[in-house]
Amino acid sequence: MEWYTFGQMLMAIRMGQKAETPDGRMVMRTSTGLFWINGILKGKVVEIKDYLFSDLWRIYEDEESQQEGIGREQHEQREREMLENQYEELRWANRKR
Repeated sequence: MEWYTFGQMLMAIRMGQKAETPDGRMVMRTSTGLFWINGILKGKVVEIKDYLFSDLWRIYEDEESQQEGIGREQHEQREREMLENQYEELRWANRKR
């Protein structure tokens, strides 16, 4: 079982996957963002607050995750393309200086 800090978890979690802290708080990454899936914030978008940076997270998948993960490859391809486009724009802008 691999544990992540909050920042590492944000970099590693894929669409449809869930992450859980040792005390049982859970989030799921969807195509529209990262959402709480239990507790008093269930259904709310995860807001980055100081207390999250001191938590460890375990990433996993279950049946619900697999259903939400449909289209993951296409979504991740779009993300990569957007990042590549931004990089190329910055590279060209810096060359012109």
